[in-house]
Formats: sequence, structure tokens, C-alpha cells
Amino acid sequence: MKILVVGTGAREHAIVHALASEAAEGAQPAHELHAAPGNPGMAAQADLHPVDANDGRAVAALARTLGVDLVVVGPEAPLVAGVADAVREAGIPVFGPSAEAARLEGSKAFAKDVMAAAAVPTAMAHVCTTVEQVADALDAFGAPYVVKDDGLAAGKGVVVTSDRDAALAHAREALDARGDEGRVVIEEYLDGPEVSLFCLCDGASVVPMVPAQDFKRVGDDDAGPNTGGMGAYTPLDWAPSGLVAEVVDRIAQPTVDEMARRGTPFSGVLYVGLALTSRGTRVVEFNARFGDPEIQAVLARLRTPLSGVLLAAATGRLDGIEPLRWSDDAVVNVVVASQGYPESPRKGDPITGIADAEALDDVHVLHAGTAVVDGALVSAGGRVLSVVGRGADLAAARAASYAGVEKIALDGSHHRSDIALKAERGEVAVP
Repeated sequence: MKILVVGTGAREHAIVHALASEAAEGAQPAHELHAAPGNPGMAAQADLHPVDANDGRAVAALARTLGVDLVVVGPEAPLVAGVADAVREAGIPVFGPSAEAARLEGSKAFAKDVMAAAAVPTAMAHVCTTVEQVADALDAFGAPYVVKDDGLAAGKGVVVTSDRDAALAHAREALDARGDEGRVVIEEYLDGPEVSLFCLCDGASVVPMVPAQDFKRVGDDDAGPNTGGMGAYTPLDWAPSGLVAEVVDRIAQPTVDEMARRGTPFSGVLYVGLALTSRGTRVVEFNARFGDPEIQAVLARLRTPLSGVLLAAATGRLDGIEPLRWSDDAVVNVVVASQGYPESPRKGDPITGIADAEALDDVHVLHAGTAVVDGALVSAGGRVLSVVGRGADLAAARAASYAGVEKIALDGSHHRSDIALKAERGEVAVP
């Protein structure tokens, strides 16, 4: 197939890498891959096109010119901006929800309304438009306080803190940033470990992938501020055996059914962020795209050709595909971040050692915030690289990933040293 992947990050590089690997594994003939605008890492496997990922008409025009069979929209901002709508209107299959359906991620308040209508178990919440309402909600729920910006915030719009003043300050900043349309969601705190589950949807049917767990805090032992994600791993041997079926039956399918009932069918991937609490499984959040850094780990275990699955979702044929096949291996993804991330990431530092990392067995490196300047690869964002390691178990996968990280040189960079460590030691438990 001819496939166009829209986006610039490690999530999109992971998709391109998985699509390119289909031919290498003998699953089917090589695809003709394109990325818009892509990143330097994707250039080895796809032709890059300098198109604004948020410009629906430009993306649709490029897809028509290339004659692609499928467009895959990776990030949340293009989805909320209606890029998938423009591609569909051009008559081209697209993996990704409409702008209206993407409100499941674009508005926390909207998502809560859908969950309530679909009887989806989630945290109790108050939607607030004033600082006074926020203060009352914080006092009603008590510490730890959970404050969420209603709109998109690149994975960093959530604050979980026991400091009431810090919670109130974050809410005030979020409200001020959006003016008269400002809203924040104050939620009860959910205990227990968190799980990410991606559910592929075609507007009616739901096909789950395998669960993963990511690490949001910047430092070891979950110290420091929230980030877009510092690493992830799969499988989750500690998770209840019936978790995936429970999520499909009680959360994903009812949500897809409710969206269809509203006349805004959801097609693409429904990211279900979960907390396995002492009171049962609860939804922390919905996203309308694959989560980064989790998908880098999940796709490394997928053995069913990704291209066919994405096309089936885009064309309403998920009910006809075979059950997804998965490797028994464990996969760990460690994010290498630039100096100053997440508050003020430094850009322009040279990056070396990627080829040495990928020369190791069971390691591949995905680009996120990189650029080529005067022929040299340099950092161009906060999260710079994802180093993905595979092994027979978590210990082997961790060893592979961290061996890859050690080969990479980026001045001032930092990474967490404890990705999947507690799971490897058997220290993760459901209340």
C-alpha cells in the first residue's frame, strides 16, 4: 500500500517503523511510505514532505497527489483541528477520528459527559469556570488534588499534588490562558496503578491491543513534575487476567456506542487511561490517538501486520479481521530528554551514538525531538529519542533498552533509570 503518516514525533516514527518492518519480516511486500512532515529518523523508511500537519486541506492535497491508499493521523492537535475530516472529504481512507469525535480528548468536560451517558466508571469530577468554583471543588475532594486543563496541553495539563496552593495556581493559569472559554476539571484522586489500553475502533466495533504502563513524572520514583511521558513497558504480568475484556465491555464499547448514538461515530484509536483502584477499574482519561511513549513499546510486540488493521479501522471492517497476534517478549521504552525538560528544554545540542545503539541486539531507536542542522543531527524538542529494547522478560528488555541509552551522547540529557523496575521486581500490585 501507499501510506501517509501525519506527524513529527516518536509515536509517528513507531508507526512508520512498524509498517516498514512488515516487509522485513516477510509478512507482505514493502509499502510505499510517506510522512508529513516527519522527522530525521523517519527519513530512512519514508519520504518526507514539508506540510503543516494541522492544515487539513494541505494534508488532503498531498494525499491526493501521492495517490495514497491510507492516511494515518498521529497527534492530537491535527485530529482536533479536523485534518481527518478533510482527508475523508477527499475520499481517502483515514485512520483517526473526526474533529467532533476527537473532542473525547480535546475537552475533558465533554469526555466526562460522554462517560456519564455511557455509564462508564470514572472519577467523580467538577467542571469549573472560576477560581472560586475551583477552590470549592478542591475542598470538596480533599488532597491529593487533581486539576486538569479542559483542553489540549501536550500531555502536561494535569497536576496531581497535595499542595492546595499549587493546585489552585495551576487552575488559575489554565483558566487565564483560555479567557472566557477557560474551564478546568477538578477530580477525585484515584489510587492504584495506572494502565494504558489502546482500542482500535471503526465507529461500531472495538478491537483492543495489549495493555502498557507509562511513567509521567520526570524523575525516578515518580519525583518531579508531570511530563509527556518518560518511558513505558509491556506486558503487565501483574494486571488482572480479565482486564482487557472488562475494559472493552464496560468502557470502550459503551463509549463507541454512545458516540454513534450522538451522530459522531468514533473511528481511530480510543486511548483508555485507567486506574486500577481499591474500588475497581476507573477511567482516568480518554485520548483520541496512540499514547506516546506507550505505543512505541506496544507496536514492538505486534505480529499482525499493522497496515491491514489500520485500513480495516478506517474502512469500517474491524469486525472481519482475525484476532491480533502478539509476541511473548517484553518491551521497554526509555525516553531520552533534553536538558531542562519539561520546564525549559534546550535545543540544538548534537546527538551521536544512535547507530551504535541500534547495532545492539533487540534495540531500535525512534526519533521525537530531532532535526538536521548543517548536516548534523541535533536536539529540537524536550523528549528527543525513544530507545526501545526487547527481551524474553522485563529484566532482559530493560537491560537492552538501557544498554542502548548508554550508547547515545546528548549533552545535558537525562532519563529515568527505573522504567519497569518495580514490575521486574514484582513490586506492582492492584489494591
